[in-house]
Amino acid sequence: MWLPVAVFLGVCILICLVRLILGPKAPSRIVGLDTINTLVVVSMVVLGAAFEQVIFLDVAIVYALLSFVTTLYIAKYIEKGKF
Repeated sequence: MWLPVAVFLGVCILICLVRLILGPKAPSRIVGLDTINTLVVVSMVVLGAAFEQVIFLDVAIVYALLSFVTTLYIAKYIEKGKF
């Protein structure tokens, strides 16, 4: 039951990876990276529910927090005009 969801999320990650590589400007690439991070978190939650393992949820929460902090740091870096 979880396999089609995992495949769909994998396809979405590949589409965002194309945006990350081909993005015309840095903000577009950052949005692609942030979307990939969100899809990875969703994938971990789906796999945690499918395999009934709580550790996937714990890792997903930590990854989401680190992803958020990284996105804020990159946005601040771009705002200063260094990129």
